[in-house]
Amino acid sequence: MDTAQLLANLERHFQLDPANARLLIVGLGATGYSAAQFLQKTPIKFAVVDSRKQPPLIDNLREQMPDVPVFSGGFDQAALDVATHLLVSPGVSLHETAIHKAVQAGVVVISDIDLFACATDKPIIGITGSNGKSTVTTMLGEMANAAGAKTAIGGNLGTPALDLLQQDADLYVLELSSFQLERTRALNAQAATVLNVSPDHLDRHASIESYAAEKQRIFRGGGTMVLNADDALVMAMRDANRPTLTFSIQGPADFYLQRGETVNLMHGNQVLMPAAHLRLEGSHNLANALAALALGSAVGLSMTAMCSALRNFKGLPHRMQKVAERAGINWINDSKATNIGACVAALQGYDRKVVLIAGGDAKGADMAELAPAVREKTKGVVLIGKDAQLIADALQDSVPVRFAGTMKEAVKTAASLADAGDSVLLSPACASLDQYRSYVDRGNKFAEAVMELPSC
Repeated sequence: MDTAQLLANLERHFQLDPANARLLIVGLGATGYSAAQFLQKTPIKFAVVDSRKQPPLIDNLREQMPDVPVFSGGFDQAALDVATHLLVSPGVSLHETAIHKAVQAGVVVISDIDLFACATDKPIIGITGSNGKSTVTTMLGEMANAAGAKTAIGGNLGTPALDLLQQDADLYVLELSSFQLERTRALNAQAATVLNVSPDHLDRHASIESYAAEKQRIFRGGGTMVLNADDALVMAMRDANRPTLTFSIQGPADFYLQRGETVNLMHGNQVLMPAAHLRLEGSHNLANALAALALGSAVGLSMTAMCSALRNFKGLPHRMQKVAERAGINWINDSKATNIGACVAALQGYDRKVVLIAGGDAKGADMAELAPAVREKTKGVVLIGKDAQLIADALQDSVPVRFAGTMKEAVKTAASLADAGDSVLLSPACASLDQYRSYVDRGNKFAEAVMELPSC
């Protein structure tokens, strides 16, 4: 798309007239830097502000864009006062006092996703949900490429959306978080899904209902809605006037499981493939596969090619990833399970009771919602992190609970609770930043501790 069409789209959707607009990028992380690089190629005047004194990319920005005003160490009030539009990075809350005040004064908030959607006429698939976003995004990207569509994937996963425009792509698959969606107005995806909604980020969202409402913004436009028939909050988003596909691992849907002597992935009366042919652990990954198939079918991808790619898909690190077997015990790294829903989904995939390692920063979630699955699916729990006692109180002695100060201690304690043939599952149901740099760091520390255990 040429610059003239981009500018016309921005003026139509966001009243952003390049002759008069003053755009302020708020937050100089990966998203903010990507937006600055994109805007530098347009006639739109912009500046950058970050509350941090030395944001990680400030030197890069000053070197590559010396004429762009940069304000760090706070939200510069003078820059906010002259702004007509704010492009607020997802890591910055819209409830920040300075941001909220600007919005109240009539400043228009947009996102990098809005810029992206205005800059391409290629089809977009949008994927959000509390859990499974990265898996479905990556899975669908591999399916689409196998079907012959040059596909670029990114957004909340890996590459910022605007950077994807540099790739030669026929199709874009975007993972989108609630923080990205709450400031996005005009995605207009050809197909989009909310995979599921469970309590998460309640430190940033007032309630689960408001959290679900932010997720629902992914459906703005006229494309196909792909809905999880097993999730009441998702099904409440259904619009009778929109094309819709459903998926389910529990009952009837457009894409569903047929259970008999074998379990099959189905579309209508068509057997797509046996579930046993998937390389992924857990029933929640069957739901992810069905969602990806539904999204692909909505944009016309070959079912045969998609199923072939699905058979070869190995999954992503830190998501139900087998680390090792030690002394007959299977050790599973699900460190990406940063909320209750993800942990429950992981537990529900087991027929035999497991030893669970959980804990960290609960982010304001009601951990009592974890108790039924823990009671049904575990033989013991080892708790780590700052909210360990909060979780223990919520479990109400339903299973044996132990506490550990470090991951190495947690692994040793879990080994003492497990028997040969058992699985030990790291599925924290919490964020990691109270003890670790990220969920990746947490998962790596788990794997390192497991590998130090005796092999027999």
